[in-house]
Amino acid sequence: MRRTSFSDWDCSIARVADLVGDWWTPLILRDAARGMSRFDDFQASLGVGRNTLTQRLGRLVSEGIFERRPYQDHPPRFEYVLTEKGRDFFPVIAAMMRWGDRWLADGEPPVRLRHDTCGSVTTPTVTCSECGGPLTLDTVSNASSP
Repeated sequence: MRRTSFSDWDCSIARVADLVGDWWTPLILRDAARGMSRFDDFQASLGVGRNTLTQRLGRLVSEGIFERRPYQDHPPRFEYVLTEKGRDFFPVIAAMMRWGDRWLADGEPPVRLRHDTCGSVTTPTVTCSECGGPLTLDTVSNASSP
């Protein structure tokens, strides 16, 4: 079955879903956020087929999420390093983590995050860039574009 592409939709959420809307891509980005960068490490962590992983990594490189860098000449091997665009995806991963911890975890969250700046174990939250208050469905509305 062929997937519908949302890449041309005039909706940022649809475009993100087009890019990461499969089972493997968010998990690849999760592992990259944890410091993973080599094909074999992604494959071992996820148990994903090599052909599927190759396709997903290729797409992430072509979209500017990863930069492919050689780390060995014979045989040629590459690592996949998050670009600024890729690193900027972390808050999305953190938001997914928070929701999963609240609604899908049995007991304690499986992984906790430490905010290195202050040293505290933290719960990811989405906040207003202006006042720092939490953004929830009850505290936001659509605004016209500038």
